[in-house]
Amino acid sequence: MISTHVLDTSIGKPAEGIEVVLERLSGDSPDSFQEVARGKTNADGRHSFECGPIPGTYRLTFGIADYLEKTQSEFFFLSAPVIFRIINTHRKYHVPLLLNPFGYSTYRGS
Repeated sequence: MISTHVLDTSIGKPAEGIEVVLERLSGDSPDSFQEVARGKTNADGRHSFECGPIPGTYRLTFGIADYLEKTQSEFFFLSAPVIFRIINTHRKYHVPLLLNPFGYSTYRGS
């Protein structure tokens, strides 16, 4: 399972309603990602993809512009792509996103 959790660090709360697209690299070109699944973060800022991970390179793209527009504040980034690799298919992968209007960061969670 691959999951995520988005926290809006500018207000100290989960970010609800952010569209998240999960893609897997399908060829030799770094641009050959194919969509695996998509969804939106819930009221707690979480979303889980119920697909079984297979080894490979993945990209999670967080569509943050719509969410940040609702805050009615100035912001800089429109989306937040995170590219990661899965080798061990026997574990869960959790990719959190810490978001604010002028930046974001991520890490491999548990």
